[in-house]
Amino acid sequence: MLLSLAIKNFAIVSQLEVNWHNQMTTITGETGAGKSIAIDALAQALGERSEASMVRANTDKAEVIAVFDITNLTSAQNWLKEHELFNDDECILRRVISKEGRSKAYINGSQVPASQLKGIGSLLVSIHGQHAHQLLTKPEHQRFMLDQYAGNQTLLNKLKANYLDLQSKTSEFKQLTEKQAEFSAQKQLLQYQVDELNNAELIEGEYQEIEQEHKRLHHANSLQGDSQHALDILHENENGNAYSALQSALSLLHKSSNLDSRLTPTIELLDSALIQLDEGTSELRNYIDDLELNPARLIEVEQRLNLYVELSRKHQVFPEQLIEKLEELTDELNKLTNSDNRLIELESEIEIAKNSYKELAIELTNCRLKFAKQLNQKITASMQQLNMGDAVFEIEIKSDPETFTQFGSDKIEFLVSANPGQPLQPLLKVASGGELSRMSLAIQVIIAQKVTTPTLLFDEVDVGVSGPTASAVGKLMRELSNNTQVICVTHLPQVACYGHQQQFVNKQTHSGMTQTSMEALNQTGRIDELARLLGGDTISATTKANALELLSIAHAH
Repeated sequence: MLLSLAIKNFAIVSQLEVNWHNQMTTITGETGAGKSIAIDALAQALGERSEASMVRANTDKAEVIAVFDITNLTSAQNWLKEHELFNDDECILRRVISKEGRSKAYINGSQVPASQLKGIGSLLVSIHGQHAHQLLTKPEHQRFMLDQYAGNQTLLNKLKANYLDLQSKTSEFKQLTEKQAEFSAQKQLLQYQVDELNNAELIEGEYQEIEQEHKRLHHANSLQGDSQHALDILHENENGNAYSALQSALSLLHKSSNLDSRLTPTIELLDSALIQLDEGTSELRNYIDDLELNPARLIEVEQRLNLYVELSRKHQVFPEQLIEKLEELTDELNKLTNSDNRLIELESEIEIAKNSYKELAIELTNCRLKFAKQLNQKITASMQQLNMGDAVFEIEIKSDPETFTQFGSDKIEFLVSANPGQPLQPLLKVASGGELSRMSLAIQVIIAQKVTTPTLLFDEVDVGVSGPTASAVGKLMRELSNNTQVICVTHLPQVACYGHQQQFVNKQTHSGMTQTSMEALNQTGRIDELARLLGGDTISATTKANALELLSIAHAH
């Protein structure tokens, strides 16, 4: 329930604070006085889009604070706890709008995104605007109102999730089907390439090994000659070699070391060199013995190398990358092969999703039919109360099991017969502006009885209504306020009189600045205001008497 609303520098309001009655409050005032400003300001606290034009001229920022009692509102308490914003039994929503149009939002003192104001606001207030009767002729709004009354949101959420899943699978199936011809040709090419590389029996590191072997076999004669010549120089030339020369040098140095011990380290190094030279010549002999001239092996290695080079040219990679390329092509081939299997899977999944959707759609249709029957009776009775004595209202629901949308398989249309003997026809075809306004109001009030928000706000929804009909409107709203808080902006005295509280909006101009104020009227003030609404600017004894009579009748209920 809305306890209070504080407004500062918003539009033409400098500063305003309103405490609200827990049942029905009516808001009246002269045309252009700004009766809807409080509603617009509250909408900002509930997360509606803000604009720079909302900030009062010559001020830096506008501020709106709405305080709600959520003592008996479990859904709001749970939402606040879930978002770690709970603060006992009150919920304080605050919105600050800068003159540049930027805004900041707060819940119980904590700054939050504006979207969170909307989240909690939808659990606190339901606003019904003055143009609702225009929406009433639109099929999507008619469906929305029926579902709202039936409480179908959970079922609709399930249906939408199922629908989106079905759409996703159907889209995937269509894309795969369209690409099958392309996939087939691509698959054949990949299969050929994979088979070719597999048949080559590629081995990790083989290319580098046979490349080295090819060099060795191709230059075997040169390697053998050079190695033998080196061996002669080092050890085997009888006319002189490095080994003999080093031995002779060591012999001389050993003799000299007896005379000068400083030669000892040099001798040790040369001894070590002699050992290394001996081992090196031994290794070189083994290399020469192992080195073979093998033309047949050379041909075999060249063929293997040519295979690697040819395949690498085909696939535009280095020879040593061919195994990696084979893995890549195999993976692509598997994906294409799996796409065939995926098509089969999708056919089954789509069928399951369709059946699941149809079950939910049937459940939704049955629920709509059940509550449509209730609404037909209630709205017909309510319209008759609103001076449409012979009107008949009916919600037509046509189902097509092969229609799939996120809202079900139903086509919903509001039909009405305004006069006896006239067939039921769509609202837009048979209802005049005044009748449409009354029907809209009747529907809104009835649907509001099922809405769980603790505060219902009606912004001039009685436009186009007058006389006895207006009185019936006021009575309907007062009855509604027995179960929920009702705030109603109105220009009709027959509606205003039914409020438990009446707020008067007044606009004044001082020093070139316009200022709007709002005050709760006492009994005398209410009589004067109702008299003004009845008779215009001139308040007479007659209009006052009529005003008092209106109040007496309204408060007798």
